[in-house]
Amino acid sequence: MHTLDEILRASAAWVWFPRDSEQEKQHLQLVRYPSRFGAGVRGSQVASTADTGTVVDHAIERTRAWGEAELTFWTNASDSPDIEDELRRRGAEHIDTVAVFAREIDGLSVDVPPGATAEIVRSIDQVREVDAVNVPVWKQAPLDAPGLATELAEVIGSLEAGTGFRVLGRLHGEAVSTGGCTIVDGFARLWGAATLEGARGRGAYRAVLAERLRVSAEMGATTALVKGRISTSAPILARAGFTHHGDERGYLLRV
Repeated sequence: MHTLDEILRASAAWVWFPRDSEQEKQHLQLVRYPSRFGAGVRGSQVASTADTGTVVDHAIERTRAWGEAELTFWTNASDSPDIEDELRRRGAEHIDTVAVFAREIDGLSVDVPPGATAEIVRSIDQVREVDAVNVPVWKQAPLDAPGLATELAEVIGSLEAGTGFRVLGRLHGEAVSTGGCTIVDGFARLWGAATLEGARGRGAYRAVLAERLRVSAEMGATTALVKGRISTSAPILARAGFTHHGDERGYLLRV
């Protein structure tokens, strides 16, 4: 099991660069999302000697220079300086909170009810089923045929390299849930969990979680790290024995 300090540093270092995104790291990490994911700019990982006003001004100016109208910022306990109060002062809206959870994978078991199953994504049909879950849950545009092929190539490439994989969850054979995993420095980063609204509370997420833990252990990960939404996955993770290591809050600033 990693130490608490290693867990907190791994959580702070976690950032996603979607395919076809742009990024810049000056004062903080900024990522311009592609239109398929709703566009806009995501900010995180503040590391600057400037004051909070200067950091926020820079983020706003870069967002506008990219031609975007919305800046979403995610807090972290390691931010220096902490710009949360400055964002609120400028009218940023608190839109979401995730709880940071970690747990040693060895010996971890998840109660999966009958009828809930999960499988590793290896085919174009499975990628299409994953997309059918992600589109309504994340309110994103569906992948076209070339996009599906590119997605499959990335999934297979990560699986074969032992650096990550995607899982598809079913209820009585129907695809209703999904989640991904990336292996970094012995951590299994569990990300992108999504379950169709009508299928929630019936075990599909637990099946996806259990499969990600099983496969990540086979790939050499020793600690599972996940950021769970307070209103959905966080209670399930707590019941599965994950330890809560603080929260990260999301703020939306229209610029």
